[in-house]
This record gives sequence, structure tokens and C-alpha cells, in this order.
Amino acid sequence: MKKLFLLALVAGLTACAGNKETRPFPPPASIELPDNAIQGDMVMGRVPSGAIVMMNDENPAPDAVNTELKVADNGRIVFGIGRDETRAKILDIRLGNGESIRKKINITTRQFDIENINGVPENTVNPPPDIAARIEREQAEVVSARLRNDNRRDFDTAFIWPLEGRVSGVYGSQRIYNGTPKSWHSGLDVAAAQGTPVKAPAAGIITFAKPDLYLTGGTILIDHGMGISSNFLHLSRLDVKVGDRVEQGQVIGLVGATGRATGPHMHWGMNWLKVRIDPQLLLPAKP
Repeated sequence: MKKLFLLALVAGLTACAGNKETRPFPPPASIELPDNAIQGDMVMGRVPSGAIVMMNDENPAPDAVNTELKVADNGRIVFGIGRDETRAKILDIRLGNGESIRKKINITTRQFDIENINGVPENTVNPPPDIAARIEREQAEVVSARLRNDNRRDFDTAFIWPLEGRVSGVYGSQRIYNGTPKSWHSGLDVAAAQGTPVKAPAAGIITFAKPDLYLTGGTILIDHGMGISSNFLHLSRLDVKVGDRVEQGQVIGLVGATGRATGPHMHWGMNWLKVRIDPQLLLPAKP
């Protein structure tokens, strides 16, 4: 009887060892990931150092491909949730011992303001071909700068307000001019006087700095590491150049109304690679 018991135990262990299916949570204690995220969120988590993390949507589109997330030396991972994303994110985590764990992160939707404006001059709504070509070239440069994805973790901090003032524009809102939907607002606007200093909300490397883009005027991009970046638009003066490292709270430029701006204000947008995220979600509540 004892011999039969031992044989059954060995057979059971062998069967378990041969099971390579990904198992769901609960994960090891060293994995820290949220159950939910909201549209526009910057999602941070932690996995064991050396793990491989692949991400896709739940029930992905036929042409969707898995995205491998960068894993920092301390196991930190980060990614963004777009404004219009509704499908849960599925993270497949392969540990160093070969074990696989699957984590589902549900997406909570938000309501965004939509405003209809009629009577706008048509050349403002749809610029002529030469201007449209310039806009396309300039925006391609900015997009390219956003794709930097190194191992720095400057984003892994408490972000600060770049300046104090009244919030005059929020992430996700959209205007419809003469019945034509335009791009939704991709960042946070704060009303401020011309020449007000703008401070870096977190440390990083300057990867783009030009004073005269057609749409955005004086434009600066700060790379915070692992695909997270901040962009500041419509600046009247730039105090940094490409390649500079800036620390949190350092002045990077001055508020302006350059480019296609109706008045002086600070525009701060954020990205995870090509995904636009909401900077206001990272900030402490205003007094």
C-alpha cells in the first residue's frame, strides 16, 4: 500500500510539473499590479527583476500584437491607458523560473466635455495644403522624440505642478468646429500671465526643444524614462536645449501664446510612447 501511495504521489507531481498553462492570480507577493485603471492613467506596477511582461487587450483585434513592457532593474513597470480605451489589459508575466502568471486590469471609462462651435473661418478649421504639410512634418519630429524608451525611472516620483493658476483646459475635452470634429485636448492647461516661469514637474532629459512650431509655438519635451514624457507648448522662451538634464522644479521656459494659441497659458501634455495620458491624474489636488 505504501509503495502504491508513493507511485501515485510521484505521478501527481510529474503531471503538475508538465502543466505549462498560464495560471491566474494570486501571484507571488513580489508582483504589485492594480485591478483597475481609468482612461488616461499612467499605470505603475512591480514584478520580480528579470521577468518578461507582455501586454495586450482582452479580446484583441485580429491584427493586434503583444507589447513587451520594459522592466527596470528594481522590477518597476509602467504603461499608459489611452483616452478611448475600454478593453481590459491582459499582462502575461513570465518569471525567471519559467512560471507564467496572467493579470487582468479592467478599464474604468470617463465622461469628457464635447463643445460645438460654429462660424469659425474655414481656413482655420482646415489649413491650406502647404501649412498642413508643415504641421505634419513638425508633429512627426515630436512623435519621434516621444519614442525614446530607456531604463531611467525619473517618472517614479511624486509629480509637482509646473506652475500655480486656474485650470483652463482639461485632458480629453473636444471641440467640433463647423460640424468638423477636431483632435481632442491632449493635456492640462493652466491660465497664467505672459512670462510666468514653467518648472519641470519631474526630472528628465530634454529630447525636443524648438521655439517656432506652427501649431504649438515654443515646444519642449522632457523624457522621464521608460517611455514616459512631458511636453510643454506655446512657450514664449525656452531655457533648455536638447540633451540637457533637468531636475524637478527647475525652470525650463516661460509661459507664452506662441503658435496657434488664443492667449497666454501653460499647456502640459504627457505620453507613454504614442499613448497620450492625463498629467492631472499624477498631481496633488489644488488647494
